[in-house]
Amino acid sequence: MAQLIDRRPNAKNKSTVNRQRFIRRYKQQIKRAITDQIGQRSVTDMEQGEKISIPAKDIKEPTFRSGDGGVKQRVYPGNKEFVPGDQIKRPPPGGAGQGGRRASDDGEGQDDFLFEISKDEYLDILFDDLELPNLKRNQLKKMTKTRSVRAGYTTDGVPTNISIVRSLKSAMARRIALSASPKKRLQELQAEYDQLVDQTPPPTQRLNELKDEIALLEEKIKKIPFIDTFDLRFNNYAKRPDPTSQAVMFCVMDVSGSMDQATKDMAKRFYILLYLFLTRSYKDVDVVFIRHHTQAKEVDEQEFFYSQETGGTIVSSALKLMDKIIKERYPLDQWNIYAAQASDGDNWNDDSPLCKKILSKDLLPAVRYFAYVEITQRDHQSLWHQYESLLGQFDNFAIQHITQQSDIYPVFREFFRKQAA
Repeated sequence: MAQLIDRRPNAKNKSTVNRQRFIRRYKQQIKRAITDQIGQRSVTDMEQGEKISIPAKDIKEPTFRSGDGGVKQRVYPGNKEFVPGDQIKRPPPGGAGQGGRRASDDGEGQDDFLFEISKDEYLDILFDDLELPNLKRNQLKKMTKTRSVRAGYTTDGVPTNISIVRSLKSAMARRIALSASPKKRLQELQAEYDQLVDQTPPPTQRLNELKDEIALLEEKIKKIPFIDTFDLRFNNYAKRPDPTSQAVMFCVMDVSGSMDQATKDMAKRFYILLYLFLTRSYKDVDVVFIRHHTQAKEVDEQEFFYSQETGGTIVSSALKLMDKIIKERYPLDQWNIYAAQASDGDNWNDDSPLCKKILSKDLLPAVRYFAYVEITQRDHQSLWHQYESLLGQFDNFAIQHITQQSDIYPVFREFFRKQAA
């Protein structure tokens, strides 16, 4: 079996380039492994790296093997068992297998390929193909993305960015500038030499002087290098801000007495995942945190995630507060407004129809997208049924159900998956 080995000298950061190439090549296997492992780790650990295990069969590289070719029949010396025409039985299963299969008394195996990805690589893969739905350009300021654009040429750079045409033009200009005076002097000397040669008798001493000077000039012109490091030009790239729009995300969480500690933990993990996604994928997105029981209030990030306040349940108080904040601080013609609400679905029966009315009349016509997640293992109650009746009327409204921790990431991806163009 022939193996191709790259013997080229290692350039700076070559291992980083190879690592990124490996991640791009096996992106689907890595994403599948992360999806399988996401339910086994806390969402609060998202800003850490992860060890990823990929089946060895998925990373096999093509190899070259030398073979005899054709169809041949032969019996090797010392063979006492087979004769031409015998059929060889298939080896029993389990003899040679991958790591993790049944034990066997013979054969060889190979463990799964295990490697570790960094925090940035983990978050990039985690939030790949996710976006804020229905984002439109309203007010072109504040929230920006950056993109790489051409920014002329530079005399310093990496070999991959070298501009061959520009470098050759610079080399030609340098050669013309350095050889112009010697070539002009060479032409003058050559003309004088031709004139003296035609004289009778020719001035031998002067001709010898002209020959020596012409030879020196020709040698000087030949020594001008075709290209020099001074001539190299590299394509220069700069990060240009790309204004998109202004956006605000309302995070509305139920902290009433019916929300036990396990339910609150799952709601907090959902919002931590949402917060990481917003801060990772977008710049300068406003986030408004609202907690509610019988009363709702706007809080900061610290109080939203760690406050121990509790009480009864009136969901409409949070929706009214959200509507008030929108009218006071976020004009609809300048802002993309989003909302994510988490609750166990428990609410006063008389209040659920009021929530539906506030949503249909005030909030859903104003927001780009409203996501409601219900976290409970019980049957759906009145709030879910009231919200469910709005699905056919508004395409910017979505509801999902979470029963256990492993449902958080799939539900989150379902809410914010990238829309088809």
